[in-house]
Amino acid sequence: MNTAAAAPDLTPAGDRQAACWIGLMSGTSLDGVDGVLAAFDGDQISVHAHAHRAFEPALRQELLALNTPGPDELHRAALAANALARLYAEVVATLRRACPDAAVRAIGAHGQ
Repeated sequence: MNTAAAAPDLTPAGDRQAACWIGLMSGTSLDGVDGVLAAFDGDQISVHAHAHRAFEPALRQELLALNTPGPDELHRAALAANALARLYAEVVATLRRACPDAAVRAIGAHGQ
């Protein structure tokens, strides 16, 4: 018997059809950032848009280099995190342009 409570629907009643979410990821392949804008209606998921931004070679190299000890790690990690955040923002902007009328409820990103 499943005793888990259903998650509450936090979407305002008037916006249920238009509610969308954005998911972002960049993974261990270090090829770039991927994003999707999707809507959920009960058990149905519909993808409205997807986007990808490739890592510049210098960012990819820096992310790889941060896997081993080296000089100025905190500073270099902060610079890499800022570059990654800019790529996330570019992907979000692309998704928003693809679906300008979508009411985005939240953006989720797992981090690098």
